[in-house]
Amino acid sequence: MRLLDLRERLRAAGALPLHEHRVLRLWANALPLTSGKRRPEDFLPQRLRDVLPAFEAELRGLARLHSEHPAQDGSARLLLALADSQTVESVLLPRTDGLCVSTQVGCAVGCVFCMTGQGGLVRQLGSAEIVAQVALARALRPVRKVVFMGMGEPAHNLDNVLEAIEFLGYEGCIGHKNLVFSTVGDRRAFERLPLGRVKPALALSLHSTNAARRAELLPRAPRIEPDELVELGERYARTSGYPIQYQWTLLKGINDGADELDGIVRLLRGKYALLNMIPYNAVEGLGFDRPAAERAEEIAHELHRRGVLTKLRQSAGQDVDAGCGQLRARAVARPGEARVVFHSA
Repeated sequence: MRLLDLRERLRAAGALPLHEHRVLRLWANALPLTSGKRRPEDFLPQRLRDVLPAFEAELRGLARLHSEHPAQDGSARLLLALADSQTVESVLLPRTDGLCVSTQVGCAVGCVFCMTGQGGLVRQLGSAEIVAQVALARALRPVRKVVFMGMGEPAHNLDNVLEAIEFLGYEGCIGHKNLVFSTVGDRRAFERLPLGRVKPALALSLHSTNAARRAELLPRAPRIEPDELVELGERYARTSGYPIQYQWTLLKGINDGADELDGIVRLLRGKYALLNMIPYNAVEGLGFDRPAAERAEEIAHELHRRGVLTKLRQSAGQDVDAGCGQLRARAVARPGEARVVFHSA
């Protein structure tokens, strides 16, 4: 379902633009209609009030909590059930009041190190289903940042993702620089992002500076050479005013060698950029490993010393074995399991 569908439903029930804005803003912020100084009966027309209970129930049904998996780092991975019983994952991020949301059920890019990519694309998420993840998360804890880095490739669902970003930047009350659009790189995204009322920050999944190796890791990503990808990113960074966040999943023996470090320095030194280096969150059966912690720290220090702003990050929820797509894969494999919510002690 799209946000446009919700707006049309409200208008059909007699909502004026200010009524529509109020109802949707309160939903996106996980607040009841009784919030604020004005009571609904003093503000909303009777015809609209009559349909709101059913409308609110439908909003809650867009994304329901299937299971919650808190981790020691303060994050919590959420498996969410959609109205058609498909499932997606969101992640409450530690320390930043952030939320990582999904944009598709499955993914067509097929990154060989990612569980989500192994099952292919099932369907797109509507913009309302994307926002529903934020509304649900805000019922659990504050959310002031949303990163579009969960299941799916946002550039493959561009209309819905951009609609959700604009909504969250206004009705959702999230600072525009705290909305982060993540992509493997798609020329359509670079064309559309500068045109929006909300210009999100941009994260580009790089993973290798060697074009052939990157094509092996991201087999169905658009064929954009790493040099061109960085140039397109730099252009958008200057337009938006936000540095590009380059994502690098660190794979032992694959993209942690001296050749890649030299390539990173060549591509990113002097650019308006930040390199997020994330040691691999191991997925059983995929055949990849993370480097030793000492090696990861050594790499980050060397890059920083050579002029590339680098942050060594950890994938959230490693102690609950919840790399992207793993929760959904387990739920699909065991569809009859009880829907249990696990809470930390």
